[in-house]
Amino acid sequence: MFCENVFIGLGANLGDREHHLRLAREKLRSHPEIALRQQSSLYRTAPVGLLDQPEFLNQVIEIATRLTPQALLHTLLQIERELGRVRDKKWGPRTIDLDILAFDQRRINTAELVVPHPEIRHRRFVLAPWAEIAPDFRPPESGQTVAELFASCDDKSAVQV
Repeated sequence: MFCENVFIGLGANLGDREHHLRLAREKLRSHPEIALRQQSSLYRTAPVGLLDQPEFLNQVIEIATRLTPQALLHTLLQIERELGRVRDKKWGPRTIDLDILAFDQRRINTAELVVPHPEIRHRRFVLAPWAEIAPDFRPPESGQTVAELFASCDDKSAVQV
């Protein structure tokens, strides 16, 4: 049975950013246990944390999946590796970044995976594209819809379509 309302944040700021995002979506779409439901527009955003790097393209997609959260995480990490992601610096530049934002209404807190993503409410670059495709979704324990989280976000950095 498919689990609905699974949201993944995509980001890239090295190389051909649009191409990397497209390849990541295609790899997810071709996975036999994943169905791509919808995708946001691409958003240009400033980097967070390590500021001396190129701007990002960000996007949020909604999928349905038969994978467990941990199996989905491993699939995302494999796609990152296939697309040349190197993890040598926290918040550093990357060819692709794939994060599970929410897995329906599940709360997961393990050494390798925390869902919902703990920084969602402070990340405009995630909330803007997410609000575009699922404004009424309520991440677990947030008490607010994605649209409400976006409207009250304390991050005021520029996010452009």
